[in-house]
Amino acid sequence: MLPSAEHAARAFAEAFAWLIRLAPRPAEVSTLHPAPSWAAWNHGGDGLWPGAEDHDVNLNEVAGAEWIDDAGRRARDLLRAGESEAVIGHCDWLAGNLRWSGDALLVVHDWDSVTADSEAVLVGFAAALYSARSADELASVEDTERFLGAYCHARGREFSAGELRRSWAAGVWTRAYDAKYQHAVGQPITSLSEDEARERLRRTGTGSRRP
Repeated sequence: MLPSAEHAARAFAEAFAWLIRLAPRPAEVSTLHPAPSWAAWNHGGDGLWPGAEDHDVNLNEVAGAEWIDDAGRRARDLLRAGESEAVIGHCDWLAGNLRWSGDALLVVHDWDSVTADSEAVLVGFAAALYSARSADELASVEDTERFLGAYCHARGREFSAGELRRSWAAGVWTRAYDAKYQHAVGQPITSLSEDEARERLRRTGTGSRRP
């Protein structure tokens, strides 16, 4: 389920860059909307959170875990502040959806998680969701930073400051969405901690505010 730990960031990032290069342009395919809920930061509904995949749960009606709502809102506001051309990519770049032969990508599953968004946003999702050491652990802040560096190297161009800000914000959004869902259904909150949300938001360059 994982490439070797010392090469994980590079392997996951290079595979994602390859996917972006291979994918058609959004105009060449039928609509990919709506995006899965954990990627739907720009949904058109009321409230902060989009409708959950489990239609019995309305995250906007669930009280509590204010720090999660704060992180999601701040991430969404950062994402709304920038815009760029959409590309097609995979928005659920979890270890459980990929298989490896050594450090070489063997197969990618879960193709209903293909969606269209800006490159920086899709990369931000992937950088926050992949696993470096254990398939049961999402990327740490340092793992995400390594992925972003490896991705830019693979594509042959660095992200601009604005693109990098949106990548970090996208990672906060998707992890905050999952954390809110976990809170809503009474599960342990494992997708994001308050301290990590604060640090990831700090990496956007907008400073940190304690909820």
